[in-house]
Amino acid sequence: MNAPEIKINKPVRDQVSKEEWEVRVDLAACYRLMHEFGMVEMVANHISARVPGTANEFLINPYGMLYEEMTASSMIRVDIDGNVLFNATAYGINQAGYVIHSAVHAARHDVDCIIHTHTLAGMAVSAMKCGIMPIAQSSMRFTDIAYHDYEGVALRLDERERLVRNLGNREAMVLRNHGLLTVGASIPECFNNMYRLERACQLQVMALSCNTELQLPPNEVVQYTNHLMLPGTRRRFGLLEWPALLRKLDRADPSYRD
Repeated sequence: MNAPEIKINKPVRDQVSKEEWEVRVDLAACYRLMHEFGMVEMVANHISARVPGTANEFLINPYGMLYEEMTASSMIRVDIDGNVLFNATAYGINQAGYVIHSAVHAARHDVDCIIHTHTLAGMAVSAMKCGIMPIAQSSMRFTDIAYHDYEGVALRLDERERLVRNLGNREAMVLRNHGLLTVGASIPECFNNMYRLERACQLQVMALSCNTELQLPPNEVVQYTNHLMLPGTRRRFGLLEWPALLRKLDRADPSYRD
């Protein structure tokens, strides 16, 4: 794939640590997978990952590139204060992306990755007063999910306090009348959280469109199922799946590794 040209002479891989490069590759893969599974909105939305060994630096996408164009070299390194520390592209960053992601990275040191989407199913459920319903096993992963009321395009820095307060220590949040957000201790876990949340939203839209009474399981069954899906109960979901997903990308187009 021909991606937008990198604007420096020395390869990015030679200018960052081995650990940062590995995160860049996984982050670019995450963007490509979001495209693969249809969780994109042209050049909008954003995924970020903490720079290894730092508390206040993260990598985020160039604003103007499609998810399918993302490469390890194209990721922009910024700090919590919004300073661009490294950028090999001709693009800047999305201000709304900075506001949302800097808020979570600053407050949640257990989080290394954040994904925000505007999918049709996610936006549809974000407008439902009922929120995420425990319709099926996939949905029960998110019985304890956060909600944040819409305040307009996320450009005001003072919204960050309310975002992190509403998120709390959870792994997923519905941004009312807006979209979805997931976090994770790693890129694979965060992607898995978003994939499952998106599936829960798609399922809910489909089930409610059938115009028939829904049968919901007893609350104790929902809580038991939720417990089994929490990180550490059985396994950290996303880690087992990640190598297979990378193989899928490599078979189609390995240029995300560039």
